Amino acid sequence: MRRAINVSPAPVPDARDQPRIDVAIMARAPVPGLAKTRLIPALGAAGSARLQSWLLQRTVALALAADVGPVSLWCAGDLEHPDFAAYAQLGQVSLRVQPEGDLGGRMLAAIRAAATSAGILLIGADCPALTPLHLREAAAALAENDAVVTPAEDGGYVLIGMKSAAPELFRQIDWGSENVMAETRLRLRELAWVWHEPATLWDVDRPADLLRACQAFPALGSLLGTAIETA
Repeated sequence: MRRAINVSPAPVPDARDQPRIDVAIMARAPVPGLAKTRLIPALGAAGSARLQSWLLQRTVALALAADVGPVSLWCAGDLEHPDFAAYAQLGQVSLRVQPEGDLGGRMLAAIRAAATSAGILLIGADCPALTPLHLREAAAALAENDAVVTPAEDGGYVLIGMKSAAPELFRQIDWGSENVMAETRLRLRELAWVWHEPATLWDVDRPADLLRACQAFPALGSLLGTAIETA
C-alpha cells in the first residue's frame, strides 16, 4: 500500500516535552551584489544586502525562540561577515560552512550532519512569515511522520524536515522553479513516506513579495529606505 501525505492537524505539545531536534539554517552572507540578487533592480545592491541581513537576523532569532533543539547556521559567501561573527559570539548558534555544489547537495550535507537522533528541520532565511510556532508544529509533526514540508506560495518550500537523510529528495530538482514542491511530493511518494504539510507560507524573492513584507513589517520598509509601488 502506498503511503502518502498526512493532512491531519499535528499536535503541538510544549517544546520542552518533545525530543530535541536539529534546526539548520541555510543562508548567504549579506554582501552587496551577492545577496538577494533578484531584488537588486528594485532595491539596489546595498538595499538587497540590508534585506538579507534583516531576514537572517529574524530567522536566527525565531529558530532560537522555538527552542526545539540545537541551531546551526550553514554559511555561504563571506564567512568573516559581521552578521555571522555576531552569532558565533553568542555561542547559541554553531556556524558551519556550506560545501561546494548545487543547492540540493548543500542541503543534503546539512541534513546528514544532524546531531540529534530525532531528525532535523532545514530552513532558509527568506521567509519572514515563518514563526517559532511553525517550527514547533513541524517538530511535533516529524515525531509522527517520515517527513514534514512547509510549502511556499511560489511553488517551492520554506522548510523540510526528516528523520534520516534521503538523497532522492535533493537530486535533479529544478531549484528556483515553481515545480520544486511538486517534484518533492513525487519523490516522497516514490519513497513511500508519510509526510505532513502545514499551512503554505510566503517568502521574499520577487518585488511583489518585497511589497508584502514591507506592509507586514513597517520597520523593514524604514530600514530599506524605499517604497515599492504596486503595479
